[in-house]
This record gives sequence, C-alpha cells and structure tokens, in this order.
Amino acid sequence: MQIPQMQYEVLCAAAEAAAPSLIRELAARLKRDQAQVAAACAALEQQGWITISEQPYDELSLGGEGRAYASSPLPERVIVGVLRAQGGRCRITEIPRHCGLDAGQVGQTLRWLAQRGWAVKQGDDLALTEAGRALDDTPTPDERLIRALADGRAARAAELENAGVPVARAIELAGKRKGFVNVKPRTDRSVALTDAGRAALAAGLAGRRSVTQLSPELLADGGWREVDLQPYDVTLSARKLYPGKEHAFQRTLDRVRRVFLEMGFTEIVSPWVESSFWDFDALFQPQDHPARDMQDTFYVSRPDRARLPDDALVERICATHETGGDTGSTGWRYRWSRELAHKPVLRTHTTAATIRALADHARRTPDAPGKYFVIGPVFRRETVDYKHLPVFHQVDGIIVDPQASLSTLLGTLSAFYGKMGFPKVRFRPSFFPYTEPSAEVFLWLEGRNEWVEMGGSGIFRPEVTRPLGIRQRVLAWGLGLERLAMMIHGLKAIGDLYFATMPWLRETPLSRA
Repeated sequence: MQIPQMQYEVLCAAAEAAAPSLIRELAARLKRDQAQVAAACAALEQQGWITISEQPYDELSLGGEGRAYASSPLPERVIVGVLRAQGGRCRITEIPRHCGLDAGQVGQTLRWLAQRGWAVKQGDDLALTEAGRALDDTPTPDERLIRALADGRAARAAELENAGVPVARAIELAGKRKGFVNVKPRTDRSVALTDAGRAALAAGLAGRRSVTQLSPELLADGGWREVDLQPYDVTLSARKLYPGKEHAFQRTLDRVRRVFLEMGFTEIVSPWVESSFWDFDALFQPQDHPARDMQDTFYVSRPDRARLPDDALVERICATHETGGDTGSTGWRYRWSRELAHKPVLRTHTTAATIRALADHARRTPDAPGKYFVIGPVFRRETVDYKHLPVFHQVDGIIVDPQASLSTLLGTLSAFYGKMGFPKVRFRPSFFPYTEPSAEVFLWLEGRNEWVEMGGSGIFRPEVTRPLGIRQRVLAWGLGLERLAMMIHGLKAIGDLYFATMPWLRETPLSRA
C-alpha cells in the first residue's frame, strides 16, 4: 500500500520517537514546512494511524510601554526616590524638577503609587507611606517579568515560573497598564503513533511522491507514472492579491457611458469653462436669476470674456428673453445684456454641453432625429456635507424626435437605470426653468428601504429649442453620478469616493452581483 510521501515521512518520524512529538519538532526534524506537516498529520489522524493531542498555554511578551522600561526604572520607583530625597514629602507640581519625568507622566503614575501603597496624595503634596519608606532594591514581580522579557523574546508562562518569576502576580500588576505585557493564548499539538499505525508500517506501507504540477523532466523521462498529482484544496486560505484596477468611481462612469452607447446615443464633449451664454442664457434662464449670483456660481477671472456664437443666434436668444421672439412666449420682459452673456463660468451643469449639441444638430440636420449624451464634472458653490461637494459629475442627455413623448423620456430613463442594476424607478412632477413638463427621478435603495432622488428631466420649452432652429420635441435630463456610485458601492458619504482608504479601494469588487 502506498500513501503520499509527506504522510509516510511523518508516520516514520512518529514511529522513531520514543514519546509524543510536537508538530513543529517533526517539521524541524524532517526539514519540511510546518503547514505541510500539519496537513499530513490531519490526514493520518483520519486514517487512525496517529493521534493528535492539544496542550494550551499562554505566551507572554512585552508591549510597547513595557519595552520602554526594560532598561530604565518604573516611574513609581523614580518618584519614590524623589520623595526620599525631599524628606518623604514633595509638592506634586515640583516633582518634575527633580527627575526626568514630565507633569503628565507624574499625574499618570499617582494611580500606580496608590495601588502599590508606596505614596498617598495629601492636598497638593505627595507623601511616602510606611511601605514606600521600607521599599528596597528588590525587584517587584512585574519588574522581574519585564527584565525576563527584556531581550524582546516571547516566553511561556510555565518557563517564566521555572525561572523564578511569579507570573500571576506580575500579570496582576503589569496587566492593568495598557501596553505593558501581551498575553497570547497558544496551543501545542503533539503527535503519537497508534497501534494501527505501527501495524500499517509493519505491513510494508510505502510512500509515493506527490507533486503540485507536472514538470518537463517528469514528462520526458516518464517519471509522471511514479508520482501523484496533489489535489488543490480550494477551501484553504491563501494570500490575497490586489492587482491594479481602475478607481471604483471611474468604473461607474465607464459603465454609464457604455450603457448609453448601447442604447444608441452619441457621446459629446464640451469645455469645463463655459460662457454664461451657453450655461444660462441659451436655457432661457433670466440674467437676474439667483443661480447666477457669486454665492452659487464660480466665475472665471482669466480669461475675463468668453466668445459668443454667431450674431444671428445671439439676437434670437436676446429676443426670446426680452419679448419671447417667435416662440409664442412673452419672454422675461427685461433688457438682455450681451456683456453678461460674455462672462466665463465653471459650468454649473452639463446641460450646457447638450445645448451646444442641439445647436449643432440644428445647423447640420434640423429635421432629423438624434440622441446625445455627455458625462463630466460640474461646479457649484455647494456647502460640503455627506451628499454634496462643490465639484461633482453629471450625465446629461437629449432625444430629438418629432414622435418623442413624455412616456418616451420616462421609459428611456427606466431602461438606463435598469441596466445599471436598479429596476425600481419612480418619477414625480416638478419644476425646472427650461423644461415643461418636468419630472424628478427617484431610485429605490434596497437595504435602506427609501427612495433616493437622482436628478431632473423633462421636455425642453419652445423658448429653449426654437431660437436654436429646432422645431421638433426635445427630451432632456440631467442626473447625478456620485449618488449613483454611492448606491452601487454601498457608501454613506460622497467624500468616501474621493478620500477613499486603500483597504476600501483594494476590497471593492470589480462587479456588483
């Protein structure tokens, strides 16, 4: 009968030993990895050829605070020396002047002096007790423990007891001080051969070499016939590997992009620094609207003036603001300023990009349908909290189609979020300055059992589309992406996306089940 070579070697080593052997001793004797020897022992025990017994014990070592006093006296010893030099009594605030301890260390040590009974606090003074006066140089149990472990080694409690250290009393004294002594429970495992194991060896049991992979040599000389291919135990723990991967939020942005491309949309881009014309005026937002105030918008000082499109389009936008132009609206009834339209801003929404795309669509193919989207950062003077930052990302989209309707808009957004893993979508009527009708979009967040607002949507008003040369119906939306990423990755604060810790970045899965 043959068994794996490692098991055979362990069985023979156990047979040669006069007494039960520790697994670590067997590993050292066989010059094998201890984990491999332990696995072989477990397999042999299942066969009934060996027994494994366990002996728990405590392992002691010095903590960081304890190591600091391995070569210097404990602070209570130092203070007792100061009190003796001062006639047995000293003002507490004066003690640091007579030794190397600072006021904080003296204050912390008062507790240990009182517990040992060496000194008592009397008003603002500290006075020696009889026990303190009688104290000699004989080390206390905790001092003996510190000296026994001073070389940085770890020792068993029994070993220290044999060396004359009263371990129980030492731990009682030192264990109250955080970081002085570490006590770790350990277990010794011993192996002993059984009668069944002896009988198996006597019956001619032999070892058969096992390998984890076939080498060219084994294949060339036919040695593969004489070995066992060792199976892999997929339940064993293994070292975790953290290969390089994109940031979790970047993966969310890429996924959003991929979904819209799959739905037949064309991606567009636009500058981060935008003119007030495209950011506000082209969207029929009045020039005295509160959103244009400095406390809400980042204005750019250099350059201090942005270029406007052709004069014909600018004049149509001007007429729409002042009188409604040919849109059927009465406009805002004020004098529109071209100078305010020239002001550059950090774009407050990516709708500025879709408006540019809409104007370009009108120049090229005004009567043809089209679907466009843009992903990018936007900038607003937001108060920073768990769900707001002054810089965040949006995905804006438009659908130009004479057959488009509100149901088309709601169906498109439901399909998008369904592909992102959120099948429960709800819409609520709302108001936005440049769409009518308008609706807010909400997603159902499992686990927290609540609806979370994701952004706004609607149909562009004629005051937005007709000055650009578009007579068709245009569906539009603007959706926040940080909030979507927070829901996908289970984060509670938006800042976690940007100030993420390395463990979170490493452990975040590449895909969400």
